[in-house]
Amino acid sequence: MKQLMTSLVMASALASTVATAGTIRLGHDVGYAGAESLDPISPSRFFEANQMLYSRLIRQGQDGQPSPELATEWSASADAKTWTLTLRKGVKFHDGSDLTSADVKYTLERINDPEIDSPVAAVLGIISEVNVLDDQRFEIKLSAPHADLPLLLMDYRVRIIPEGSGDNIAKTGIGSGPFMLEELDSEGTTVLVANPHYWEGAPAADGAELIGIPDSQARVQALMAGQVDLEQSITAQQKRLFQNNPQFKLQTIATGEWRGLAFRTDMAPLDDPRVRKALRMVVDRQEMMTLVSGAEAGVITCDHPVWSGDQYRTEIDCAQDIEGAKKLLAEAGFPNGIEVTISAADNEPEWIHMIEVYQQQAAKAGIKVNLNMVPSDGYWSDVWMKHPASASRWSQRPADQILNEAFRSGSAWNETFFDNPAFDQALDDARSELDFEQRKALYAKLQTILWEEGGELIPYHLNQTRALRSNVTGLDPVEQFSIRWHKVDVE
Repeated sequence: MKQLMTSLVMASALASTVATAGTIRLGHDVGYAGAESLDPISPSRFFEANQMLYSRLIRQGQDGQPSPELATEWSASADAKTWTLTLRKGVKFHDGSDLTSADVKYTLERINDPEIDSPVAAVLGIISEVNVLDDQRFEIKLSAPHADLPLLLMDYRVRIIPEGSGDNIAKTGIGSGPFMLEELDSEGTTVLVANPHYWEGAPAADGAELIGIPDSQARVQALMAGQVDLEQSITAQQKRLFQNNPQFKLQTIATGEWRGLAFRTDMAPLDDPRVRKALRMVVDRQEMMTLVSGAEAGVITCDHPVWSGDQYRTEIDCAQDIEGAKKLLAEAGFPNGIEVTISAADNEPEWIHMIEVYQQQAAKAGIKVNLNMVPSDGYWSDVWMKHPASASRWSQRPADQILNEAFRSGSAWNETFFDNPAFDQALDDARSELDFEQRKALYAKLQTILWEEGGELIPYHLNQTRALRSNVTGLDPVEQFSIRWHKVDVE
């Protein structure tokens, strides 16, 4: 730590020589090894760029609830199977063309195109038909009732693109967002310029630079040195480097983000739910959070993804139970414990420390945990969903979306390969239930199934701590999907 402090303090002296006024500079982890795509629905989507290039129909308000973006109003039929939406007038794409209902129809139908096989189909596969009513109005027909469709349309990948642009959108990045693409180089520096015709007004900044920095600690060093302007998520240990330093500001935001460990349920011995539950029962979650992220760094959760701010959250008792874990392992045929290997990289600052804490906690139940360090570059394409167990990260999503996307059988991003017909049926029932209290009870049942049988260790949801240079203005203390990038500037 002392050596790191010294190098960062020395690096910060360079800040005044490299800062660029009017340009927002962000680091990103090059998690797809240079294959980052500007196609919003690509499995290797360039998240940081796409947030600035495109717009959604509906976005998250500062309270996390659906708020108008390209769509100004929406309403459902009595059976919640047909939704009618109205588009904002006067919106133009970066190429100068007008946004119309035809573009929305094309975008939504493309998401569900089986030949594209996008992970987003797990979110919007319930859409059976999109009909253009006129240039500003369209209707979405669903295969089954869904009372919470606006929550699904908030998905950060459901970005509207011009009709017919799918074949080259991965390189052109033509959307209706506050910035436009000038140069794409995901392993180097991707350059964006302000969109003077953005519907909310010309952006405060002249442009943005997205700089590939795979290692999380190197991104912190770049921030200290003035080579980037903000880091979206830092650890409690890193937080101390920025406190009481007038060159920086800190923002702490409650979120539904988590860092977890994904165990593949289709591989022995992890295909036994008793083994999976034992692997999760050994965790002292408060101790893990305190040691990895800080005592008040988040909210404890019990291996389900529904965060404390979600209307469907249910509380479960998941206190550490070493004897219970030993008993389950013995019943599964492992009276002397088991050995598991978890793959992880330096993409996220919490991952390695989390596994080190897990090693110590799991050992009490006779579980030997091995850490397999792998390269950060290409982690998401070469390791995630390929190794038997790996570190993972997810950002905030509404309950229905994340439960469908990460745990429904056959979902493209079902990283634990969880296959449970009862779970799938409960998902369908919850979506179709129009009574809120009954729907809430079904979502509670889903969370309980994951605690009893799931393969994902989700110890807590993070309060995101963001570090930014003091000359960054207009960045509200909101989670990353609610940032209004047109307001952000570097003075």
